[in-house]
Amino acid sequence: MLENNENPLKIDYKIDYREVKYPRLEYKTGNLILILPKNHDDETKILEKYKKWIICKETTIKQALEEAKKKTLNLDRTDAELRQLVHSIVNKYRNDSHLEVNQIFFRRMRTKWASFSSKGNLTINSVLKYLNKELIQYIIFHEMTHSLERKHNVRFWRRIETKFNDVSEKERELLVYWFLIQKEVNQ
Repeated sequence: MLENNENPLKIDYKIDYREVKYPRLEYKTGNLILILPKNHDDETKILEKYKKWIICKETTIKQALEEAKKKTLNLDRTDAELRQLVHSIVNKYRNDSHLEVNQIFFRRMRTKWASFSSKGNLTINSVLKYLNKELIQYIIFHEMTHSLERKHNVRFWRRIETKFNDVSEKERELLVYWFLIQKEVNQ
């Protein structure tokens, strides 16, 4: 449990010892996980060093969980309809933005909305069917932009902003929906 004197927010965390060289912090599922090298014996220095970051993340997640209570999921779209929608969006971006995709795959993913491989393959998380069309378009454009820019650098985000001028809002909304899907669908 991490406590901050300035902010008495109590944060639970789990420790996962792995064959890694450097410690890191993860919030992929909304819970703090410290990934530590197997020979690491004291996490207090890491917690202290990243205390502000942890508290900021924890606050953002709590706000997203509250906001998720006001949202609803699209429960009507089928897997087949999602496939059709994704293919039509990909074709649109191929034509409009000259972004390329080799193959499209659909599967359940635990920590991502989608991914774009170095071979040009787009993998879509099947839970996208619960999102509205605009968020699906954003996710696909985001992933397809990786065909031009592999990393989330300044050029990458400029390209994203050519189609979506509300990137921060989209990212926030995706966080909210992520927690809603975890609660409503995955349990």
